[in-house]
Amino acid sequence: MSNFLKKTAIAAIAVTICVTAFAQQRGDVAVGANLAVGVGNSYTNFGISPKIQYNLFRYIRAEASFTYFLEKDYLSMWDLSLNGHLLVPLGGKMIIYPLAGAGLTGFSQSYINRELIFNLGGGVDFPLTDKLAFNLELKHKLGDYWDRTVLSAGITFKL
Repeated sequence: MSNFLKKTAIAAIAVTICVTAFAQQRGDVAVGANLAVGVGNSYTNFGISPKIQYNLFRYIRAEASFTYFLEKDYLSMWDLSLNGHLLVPLGGKMIIYPLAGAGLTGFSQSYINRELIFNLGGGVDFPLTDKLAFNLELKHKLGDYWDRTVLSAGITFKL
């Protein structure tokens, strides 16, 4: 067997072991909260976001979140989203994930406005223990009136 084939076989076995050992299990549930900063349309504000995650399949997770952005310049905002995560395990139990989803955002100043949004982005989970993980996430929210990018960091606890 050539050197190239040996190295390829060893790499394939190592990746298979990593993916099998560190993948989430179907039915896993986690709850958590993120601190967020939203930027867009010349407007920046901070928010807090409770969330719940459910593993639909071994590598596919659904997440529901509600973000309340602190009022700034007499403008209040909120965001309710449902996103899907495609989990990609890396060495050391770290998981990266692209995400896509939809939601509803609301903002008010002298009038109340709501619109459907679409989310695109990604994130990374850093397990701290078997039950606790730190995460970073970046997503772009696309709407008819309001486009913004949200960077968040938080903690999740697996139930």
